Amino acid sequence: MYCLSLLVLLTKCDTKEEYYAPPKTLAPPIYQQLEARGNFTHFLACVDKAGYKQSLSSSGYWTIFAPTDEAFTKYFAANGLAGIGAIDEAKAREIVTYSLVYNAFSKEKLAEFQSSIGWVPGQSFKRRTAYYSAPYKSNIGGQEAFVVANNRNGLNYVTEDNNNKYLPYFIDSYFAAQGLSEVDYKTFYPNTPYTGFNVADAAVTGSDHSIRAENGMIHIIDKVLLPLPSIDEYLATKPEYSVFKGLLEKYAASYVSSAAATEKWNKRGVSGSVYLKTFPNVLAFNPGNENFLKQMDNDGQSDSWSMFVPTNEVLTKYINEVLLEHYNSLDEIGTQVIYDFINAHMWQTAVWPSKFSTTTNFVGEVARFNRVTDVVDPKVLSNGMFYGASKVQESDAFHSIFGKVYLDPKFSLMSRFLQRELRSAVSNPNVRFTMFLLSDDVLNEAGFTYDNINNTWFYKGSTSGVISPINRLDRLINSHIAITMRGELDNLGSEGIYDTYGGELIKFKNNVVYAAGNLEPDPQQALNSNDLPRVIGKKEATNGIVYYLDKPLLSAETAIGLHMQKYPQFSRFFTYLDNSSIYNKTTGEILGTASGTFYTYFIPSDAAIEKAIADGVLPADPATTVAAEKEKINSFILYHILNRFSTIADGKEDGLRLESVYKTITGDVTVLHITSKQEAKLLQVTDMKGRTATVQNEFSNIIANRSVMHLIDNYLQYVE
Repeated sequence: MYCLSLLVLLTKCDTKEEYYAPPKTLAPPIYQQLEARGNFTHFLACVDKAGYKQSLSSSGYWTIFAPTDEAFTKYFAANGLAGIGAIDEAKAREIVTYSLVYNAFSKEKLAEFQSSIGWVPGQSFKRRTAYYSAPYKSNIGGQEAFVVANNRNGLNYVTEDNNNKYLPYFIDSYFAAQGLSEVDYKTFYPNTPYTGFNVADAAVTGSDHSIRAENGMIHIIDKVLLPLPSIDEYLATKPEYSVFKGLLEKYAASYVSSAAATEKWNKRGVSGSVYLKTFPNVLAFNPGNENFLKQMDNDGQSDSWSMFVPTNEVLTKYINEVLLEHYNSLDEIGTQVIYDFINAHMWQTAVWPSKFSTTTNFVGEVARFNRVTDVVDPKVLSNGMFYGASKVQESDAFHSIFGKVYLDPKFSLMSRFLQRELRSAVSNPNVRFTMFLLSDDVLNEAGFTYDNINNTWFYKGSTSGVISPINRLDRLINSHIAITMRGELDNLGSEGIYDTYGGELIKFKNNVVYAAGNLEPDPQQALNSNDLPRVIGKKEATNGIVYYLDKPLLSAETAIGLHMQKYPQFSRFFTYLDNSSIYNKTTGEILGTASGTFYTYFIPSDAAIEKAIADGVLPADPATTVAAEKEKINSFILYHILNRFSTIADGKEDGLRLESVYKTITGDVTVLHITSKQEAKLLQVTDMKGRTATVQNEFSNIIANRSVMHLIDNYLQYVE
């Protein structure tokens, strides 16, 4: 029985070994396969020197991009090396680890993105390699210390992450999925043929693109690849970009002593403190971070940073002529402006050469460069695409009408407000604006000040009031901006009226511009004086024109009745209003209208009122005490008020049926039909009975508190 048991046991052992043995059909490991092929002796010598023979000879899961002996022969010649003996252990490690990608990928799988929700076809052009940069020595605060790039944007640091570099590849299925072409490869590698399977500037050769091994996948390449620098590392080696690099270093980079990084790297042989090179979160990205956004673990496979960097000569000229037009140095201009400038050259995505006009940067602008004439140094780097350029990205922050305020310290208050409320609007390059600029002195004179310490606006020394300082300023500034898509305000030497961004109307004549508030308390006296706002300067911007004013365009604060009574052409109508039960003689307000709402007052001429009396629509006596007659007056007045619009002959309300203020006895709205022709300067209103009244231009366009008054040649009638 003992012998029988021993026999059974021995039999089971043999069966177990066979069960767990590798299948006979399984290909040999990577190292053995390359060795058997015979033309990878130099690469395998590097593998041996780097200490990776055991890893590539046994179990594992790798993708290796292996250069042939012919590739090494070219490498030796290009670098003046006698042979493989001239490559030391450190260089061998660079070559091997940068050719080594974690996990096994065929050509097809390389083009797929390993997302958190599964494989996404046609979305990947990079893979993380086994190579990472060690800390380097630098002068920190006057002392030599070790520095390593932070592996995240901002101040976060992950100890377990080595900030491994990525290896880019260019595969036909990815190009097809992304709508790319050969030019998107040849721009970066003009001397390398695009084959449909390139790794950096090498080509994957042979008919068997993907060679399976026991421990991974082999791709044969025709060039020795060295680790690509990050954007930050590349800038450090290129003196032609030193001005831009200087902006990053002086105003954005910080070196933070890290106990975690020190402990980690001390265990790996680095002696001394280790600092993290970081950049603030206000920048689009950390140019030394190899990990992309890390919104999911592998997002660096599918996207990368991009940076356009102007050469020193063009950048220096731009700084002096644009950024420092009103300053003596960049230190005076403030870091926010510098961050805006840097961010205009940074993209949180890959900018492919054929996609300049459709890929937006961190501040929402496309790449305003010509790929052929403006790009002098295109590079694919380990963490992004780099474009050395012979021009500067002309950002909307500096070249729009907003830039005229933003870059001039005399307009700091207006700039502050615009950044709070309207910056994105007035920087829009697709909309043409006219903006009237108010200097700090002009705003101070108008009663506005700002407390920088407490971040508080004041109006005439107060933070409160019926209207808060910020709401008052909001109304004021919005009245100094107008959308002028056809250049309607390009010439203020003529005469006209126009609606502003805030909806209020302004008028101009002979380079004098004014709003309703500038006419208070006496319009005729104001118009005959020399005290109205005047244009004292003018500049062009990419999206419009700015005018410099010596006084603000003031918003009216008195109610409509107090305006109306100042104009003789409206006196007959005002007599009815003044005696009506819907008018407050003290405040000038009309019952049924609301403060803050826009209105158009279509006021019948004296002849039209006589006709209304003759037709029995109005009583002859404005001061009648008969209830029914007084109600006729109230209804007549309210139906002649267009609700929520200050309408002029600019074509904007042409053809619209709009509500009047009057509502019928049953509560139904009444309407007015507007005809507005800008070229003909024609404004007509048709009532509910089909009767038309025409605005008499000579006596109209009278601006008031969020309102405009027009004299019309007929009266209007509603239908109950």
